[in-house]
Amino acid sequence: MGVAFSLTKDEPPQNGGTGEEATIGEVAREFAVSLRTLRFYEDRGLLQPRRQGASRLYNAADRRRLRIILKGKQLGFTLTEIRALIGAERDGEAEIEERLNAEQIADQLGHLERQRGEIDAAIARLRAAQQRRSAHFSAQQPVAN
Repeated sequence: MGVAFSLTKDEPPQNGGTGEEATIGEVAREFAVSLRTLRFYEDRGLLQPRRQGASRLYNAADRRRLRIILKGKQLGFTLTEIRALIGAERDGEAEIEERLNAEQIADQLGHLERQRGEIDAAIARLRAAQQRRSAHFSAQQPVAN
C-alpha cells in the first residue's frame, strides 16, 4: 500500500502544526489520500468533520481518527473491523495495535499469513510464466553472425 505519511504516534500535525481545523483538501494532502477517500470514510460513518456550509473542516481529533483508519487498513482490517476498534472511545488516543485484544491479533496474523502465502504462490506462477515466455522468445530469435 502506498501510504506516503508516517504512522507514528507522536508526529505533529503537518498542516502548519497549529492543530487548528483543516479543509478536506489540506487533510487529503497531509495524508496522501484522495478527496473521494475522505468522503467515503465520512459516508461510512468513520469520520465526522464539522460542516461549514458546503465545506468540511477536520480538527485534530478527526485527523487522529483518520490516522487510525489508515493504519488499520495498512494492517489489513476491514472498515467494519476498524469502526469497531475506533468506536471504543475508552481508548482515547491509543494506537490501533493497542486497541486489539490477543484474539484479534492472532486472527489478523493468521489472515495476513494466508494472504502472504497466496501472494507468494501467485508471484511464483507469474515468474515461471515470465521465464517460459523469455525462453520461448529467445529460442525464436535468429542467431547473429
